[in-house]
Amino acid sequence: TVLTPRVTLQVVLSRQYGSEGRFTFTSHTPGEHQICLHSNSTRMALFAGGKLRVHLDIQVGEHTNNYPEIAAKDKLTELQLRARQLLDQVEQIQKEQNYQRYREERFRMTSESTNQRVLWWSIAQTIILILTGIWQMRHLKSFFEAKKLV
Repeated sequence: TVLTPRVTLQVVLSRQYGSEGRFTFTSHTPGEHQICLHSNSTRMALFAGGKLRVHLDIQVGEHTNNYPEIAAKDKLTELQLRARQLLDQVEQIQKEQNYQRYREERFRMTSESTNQRVLWWSIAQTIILILTGIWQMRHLKSFFEAKKLV
């Protein structure tokens, strides 16, 4: 099962396989995705110390394209194939730049929020210190007046 980023948690892909399975998935939503795997084996060997082998090969970016297969399917010349590879690389760079802009915006928002909280916390501490000082001065004044020292 593949779930979208944490905001919506929608199931994007859910499949069941036998003892072996293979799938490919292309995400159109930026962010972290969750991949959930579970065994449908009814054997108790897993609980009795048995082993389960899982192989994950996650490819991202331009490396997911099988260019020789694309060239054979679309009957592309070497130059056309190289042009397609370069276009895919440019597209990947643009996606990476957009992702970095998104991360920068999130970081800026977090920093501004943190700075604002620090400012308000320091203002609250200053007010508490001033009020504590005023209370102590009044308390000491009444103490000294009661002892007739002032």
